[in-house]
Amino acid sequence: MLETKDLILAKAKFEDWRAMYHNVWSRPETARFMLWKITVNEEEAKARMQRTILYQETHEAFLIYEKVHGQAIGFAGIGELEPGIFTDTGIAIGPEFVGRGYGKQTLMLLLRYCSMELHGNEFRYTTRSENTASKALALSCGFIYQYSKKKMSESKERYEIETYIRKLERS
Repeated sequence: MLETKDLILAKAKFEDWRAMYHNVWSRPETARFMLWKITVNEEEAKARMQRTILYQETHEAFLIYEKVHGQAIGFAGIGELEPGIFTDTGIAIGPEFVGRGYGKQTLMLLLRYCSMELHGNEFRYTTRSENTASKALALSCGFIYQYSKKKMSESKERYEIETYIRKLERS
């Protein structure tokens, strides 16, 4: 479990399926810049939560919980690209919880975790080029733009990914 002033990042529990369905997975505005499709019903949400739990068993991936209510409001994850170099594997927060500083708290917590616990040297943050809020988050957290790369999704949608880099410090 990882913690900020307002948030807890922890492994998913099955009973969180309803909050994730309502707050994140069913929301087109949240899925817009992600590589996943919205979940359209409760049965799909339950199955998705089971897959999420299995995935989180072997990956550095977490649900984001708002401390004040204890409900799941998003997800975040990291992966190691090569020894000491980490990247995000996605950060998403439900639209009702955007604009409260939760994205910044989440990203700064992941940076601290990679630095202090995983002994990383560098973190690479990626975002779609049209996602202005995500780019602003990267810059506000001390990242520096490095390069862009054109990509194509499984559904043949063309998009561009921007990569930002920040050196990690141990204090």
